[in-house]
Amino acid sequence: MKLNKEIIGNHNADLLSKHEAKLQFTASEVANAEAIIEKLMAFQIAIPSWALGTGGTRFGRFPGGGEPRSLEEKIEDVGLLHKLNQSSGAISLHIPWDIPENYQSIKTLAGEHGLAFDAVNSNTFQDQADQKHSYKFGSLQNVNKAIRKQAVDHNIEVIKHGVGLGSKSLTVWLSDGSCFPGQLNFRKAYQNTLESLQEIYAALPSDWKLFLEYKSYEPNFYSTTVADWGQSLSYVQKLGDKASTLVDLGHHLPNANIEQIVGLLLMEGKLGGFHFNDSKYGDDDLTAGCVKPYQLFLIFNELVEGMDARGMNHAKDLGWMIDASHNVKDPLEDLLQSVEAIMLAYAQALSVDRKALEKAQEENDVTKAQEILQNAYRTDLRALVAEARLRTNGALNPVELFRATGVRNELIKERGAVTVATGL
Repeated sequence: MKLNKEIIGNHNADLLSKHEAKLQFTASEVANAEAIIEKLMAFQIAIPSWALGTGGTRFGRFPGGGEPRSLEEKIEDVGLLHKLNQSSGAISLHIPWDIPENYQSIKTLAGEHGLAFDAVNSNTFQDQADQKHSYKFGSLQNVNKAIRKQAVDHNIEVIKHGVGLGSKSLTVWLSDGSCFPGQLNFRKAYQNTLESLQEIYAALPSDWKLFLEYKSYEPNFYSTTVADWGQSLSYVQKLGDKASTLVDLGHHLPNANIEQIVGLLLMEGKLGGFHFNDSKYGDDDLTAGCVKPYQLFLIFNELVEGMDARGMNHAKDLGWMIDASHNVKDPLEDLLQSVEAIMLAYAQALSVDRKALEKAQEENDVTKAQEILQNAYRTDLRALVAEARLRTNGALNPVELFRATGVRNELIKERGAVTVATGL
């Protein structure tokens, strides 16, 4: 299903007068409103191909109907999101869930929807029907060299698919670890993993990047071979300049100071990008900003300050992607809400009075520093985010338009009420 400019234009016309009043007020409150809007217009957040269907848990999955049945339909869904918010201009594929049969036709289809291909993601945390060896006891860490080679070869295959599509980065997340004390030798597991990663790294094209993700626990509950940012940093420092750490907001132990982690990785030049989501207890993969919106703002505060200090391009120099699982929501509505929350947190971080904050920090004025940050966070900048969409021909209220036009019902008519997209 495609939304044409006329439908979006009529939607915007109905909301325009109220939006302009809000925008005028917001601009009077924020000194650099125009500069924020310009940055928002350039900022894009990649949508993962696996997040376009209903997620689930080990207890059950309840598909909502109209889910994409193929890579082509997934591209169409991301194109629909991008049409609505003009901030979802890339798709990230997971291999082997979404192997393209013809690179050129897939690239052409993506181009028709204004989409590029973000990082490609490998999968050695599941056994596939046609694979020779099992990853039950790990992949890149496995004590069996043949299993390690199989996992390395898979990652190299993923790189080849990415090259065919025009991607420029590989994301590696490993479930490798152990469930019980004594199950593995920690040092040997590290060494095996490093050697495997070095083989993958050697296969990277010269203009590619490798992002190494980490996770504190699950599916292994005693140890994880890349458990935290320090372990990921240890690996990528040994790999080389093209390797960096990827931060998934749900992959930390409770109460971890993620904004501090982000600041230090950025300072070391080893922050590669993000998987955005939110959580209450662990790796819940909830809608970004739905539980901890202030933490999301604080993370972006560190990002804006740190990227500016290094002269980095906000839109291009890091990888920005959502990684979520929508168990009880319409996946497309959930993704629209996540993108909105991310853009809002970014806008709020851009509005922070940097000079005043630096002065307060230098003078150890704790109260003033807190006031500066909380003032930025408590200022409603939704009108600036909406204005960025309006100027790029997106919808002033994407979720409202999605519902008003009955997009999900149309997708169910086209695809059926009982469809299950590939992915988790």
